Amino acid sequence: MAQIDAFFKLMNDEGASDLHVVAGQQPILRIRGDMERVKFKVLENEELKAMLYEICPEDRIKTFEETGDMDFGYEIPGLARYRCNFFQQKYGIGAVFREIPSEILTCEQLGLPKVVSKLASLPKGMVLVTGPTGSGKSTTLAAITDEINKNRKHHILTIEDPIEFVHKSQSCIVNHREVGTHTKSFNAALRGALREDPDIILVGEMRDLETISLAMEAAMTGHLVFGTLHTLNAMKTVDRVIEIFPATQQAQVRSTLADALKAVVSQTLMKRVDKKGRIAALEILICTPAVRNLIREAKTYQIPSVMQTGKKYGMQALDDALYEMLQRRQISPEDAYTNCIEKQKFVKFLRKPPADFTEV
Repeated sequence: MAQIDAFFKLMNDEGASDLHVVAGQQPILRIRGDMERVKFKVLENEELKAMLYEICPEDRIKTFEETGDMDFGYEIPGLARYRCNFFQQKYGIGAVFREIPSEILTCEQLGLPKVVSKLASLPKGMVLVTGPTGSGKSTTLAAITDEINKNRKHHILTIEDPIEFVHKSQSCIVNHREVGTHTKSFNAALRGALREDPDIILVGEMRDLETISLAMEAAMTGHLVFGTLHTLNAMKTVDRVIEIFPATQQAQVRSTLADALKAVVSQTLMKRVDKKGRIAALEILICTPAVRNLIREAKTYQIPSVMQTGKKYGMQALDDALYEMLQRRQISPEDAYTNCIEKQKFVKFLRKPPADFTEV
């Protein structure tokens, strides 16, 4: 048993999502979104380095010492998997670990709208799950992938950095590829994927122009592609995909994206007030003919109004999701106000004026 496993056990017992260990500080857990210090001694650089290197693959240690950054996956059988990031900082080595539960929850268990589970039955196209870091994108994608794995007879190929949720082949064949271990890059894996007979491709992160371009190409050639982006809502997601391309290509990209995109699920994770844990507020855009026309005609600023009138298709604006959660007393008025788009809708629920003077 590695020395650091004791912290992972504590992390699991406390229901923490992340563990931070940094030279010159005590270990810190993120519990329900808040940082809590562990009652433990201050970790010295050499002591922490030895502790971290104990669980790190040898080839990755060399990469880390050359670059100062590195990601990999670590698993404790029977407990959980962890997404690990090592980095160098002013006072020495540091690391952050994100816990990935061994049990994959269903869309129903996560409390996701029914339309999210329906995305698992799409024959082809591109579905983007977006939100800030730590908003539960991987958990939502895992639930959708699990739905496909149970109910369809296809080949699922995941490309991740590192591998997070591990799916055992059920009705589907599932192959996991990790960037840096099984393939050189997302781009290389996507180029290879088209020769590996996949039906569903999951891209862990769409980071650059080439990855997005290859994912769109795969979606246009009959594959169902799931991917993640660090954008805050559906409208900004569409704009982000288009704006990453040179201006001379954007008209063509709009047309391609309008045909390829099937849905955007943007989520924000917040602390619950009715019980322990956190809950995701979802904005859902379904690409109806009206939405496709707006993308083609560069009128993405009209997407929010189409979402308001598209509820029968399963569309949902973030503010509507927040309002419902507030009415059910699942979240605090302060969290609803902080995360909403139209502040005036929620300011009446606050007990005191907002702290952010820029919103006045």
